[in-house]
Amino acid sequence: MITAFIIACEIGFWVFVLAGLVFRYVFRFKKAGTLLLYSTPLIDLALVIATVYDLRSGSEATFAHSLAAVYIGVSIAYGHKMIKWADERFAHRFAGGPAPAGKPKYGAAHARHERSGWLHHLLAWIIGGAILYGMILMVGDESRTEALFNALRLWSLILGIDFLISFSYTLWPRKEKAVS
Repeated sequence: MITAFIIACEIGFWVFVLAGLVFRYVFRFKKAGTLLLYSTPLIDLALVIATVYDLRSGSEATFAHSLAAVYIGVSIAYGHKMIKWADERFAHRFAGGPAPAGKPKYGAAHARHERSGWLHHLLAWIIGGAILYGMILMVGDESRTEALFNALRLWSLILGIDFLISFSYTLWPRKEKAVS
């Protein structure tokens, strides 16, 4: 059940974003569009409530429960960035806004972009990890929360690998290929 709810929340997030942008740029209802965009955190709140309820009702913690924590961490850390990305494209397409700038591909600007991306990942890990740890404490039974510990370990490993890749561009910046 919780897996379906996580999927529904992800779909709901993008439905709210798309509806907000359509109201803002297509229908020209800027306040309604802004309200829809600012309502996206309510989806995270619903997911937290559903996950806590499921665990409090005696369910054994599964990988799906850990995905809820990861989803919330990523949504909070990257949500504004994702909405801004979509907003720039909608403004360009429907409101005559400037073309969105691409991400830097070379040199110090690219390295800075990669480090910034890793810092967002770190923030997502901190938020998601705190939620995972809170779930573990709330359940209070190691045998029922092993999946949550395993997810936190796996995410920590992924964060470490992301660190190595992202910060490698600081030491070895990507260079533009010479055109022959």
